[in-house]
Amino acid sequence: MTDLELMLCAVEARKMSYAPYSNFHVGAALLGKSGKVYTGCNVENAAYTPTNCAERTAVFKAVSEGERAFEKIAIVGGMGETIADFCAPCGVCRQVLAEFCDKDFKLILGNPDNLKTYTFEEVLPLSFGKSDLE
Repeated sequence: MTDLELMLCAVEARKMSYAPYSNFHVGAALLGKSGKVYTGCNVENAAYTPTNCAERTAVFKAVSEGERAFEKIAIVGGMGETIADFCAPCGVCRQVLAEFCDKDFKLILGNPDNLKTYTFEEVLPLSFGKSDLE
């Protein structure tokens, strides 16, 4: 699957976002090593803390279906109907990704007209993971 195809899956996932408080809608599409795509959207809550980000929704969906190895993720977000130029994962999402992704895992950010690709190591240098507990 190309980066653009994965980004377009994230754009579609964003349409399912539940963001009545921030109006900031996010979609994510996660490509498993199996070739299957897992999508997620942000789901807000009036108490804020129970809110779940799109990236974690996609990861948790994949893990709950038995996928544990991933190649790349595309993330889009923005206010209302507008897709922003750049929407990076929050720190909690980066830590969740660290549990399952290698340092060369790709993050595709931006929008369908302007893709930016980063490695996981670029977005979370000096990460803490399973190997630190061995």
